[in-house]
Amino acid sequence: MTELKIQHILTLTHLLSKGAKHNFVTITTSSLGKEIKKSQQSASKHLLDLEENNFIERIISGRKISVKITSKGYSEMVKLSNALQKSLESAPSEVLLKGTLVTGMGEGAYYMSLKGYTKQFKSKIGYIPFPGTLNVKLGKKEYTEAVRQFEGMEGIRISGYSDGKRTYGWVKCFNAKLNSNVDCQLIRLERTHHDKSTIELISKNNIRKSARLSDGSKVTITIPINGK
Repeated sequence: MTELKIQHILTLTHLLSKGAKHNFVTITTSSLGKEIKKSQQSASKHLLDLEENNFIERIISGRKISVKITSKGYSEMVKLSNALQKSLESAPSEVLLKGTLVTGMGEGAYYMSLKGYTKQFKSKIGYIPFPGTLNVKLGKKEYTEAVRQFEGMEGIRISGYSDGKRTYGWVKCFNAKLNSNVDCQLIRLERTHHDKSTIELISKNNIRKSARLSDGSKVTITIPINGK
């Protein structure tokens, strides 16, 4: 049995969208080429290959071509759809980060204690964080790249505010676990002095003491990808 080739999937997808599952639809190779971003010659070759392998039926009348997907062609697309759906559903639901504990600049203790933030932390994440952040230097580029996706997520948003003298930026919190057993939040800040390879964590308790960590300790952080 001939298997559907990867380069032909877009062609069949376009034909399905035009109603070619049940009916013959009229197309031209030039219009098909534009739709699948291929040349007219490539589009013509796709149709020929699909017909030869019994994935489509063709009726040619001058430059017009009427095409209908066969039961075999449709069956192959269904199998592909099911395989993709299974892969999407089984994809890992968390982001894994690894790094080394480092000393921060002491700013976390100050900001975590500001009333403009503490009231929001209490109402939105259920506690006022220990005054200070746990700073983790991510060890590899794949981790610094992976954490960037949280920049585009809303998370649990702690709004920025002004005290009349200066303006403070927003904070986004994402539920996380440190070393698989310590509940914490990864925070992303509107303003930070850290480079992109350093992340900050907050928790209700002093994580350094409760988890017996010190500078240089290797840590693992997991963040549910659908968590706020």
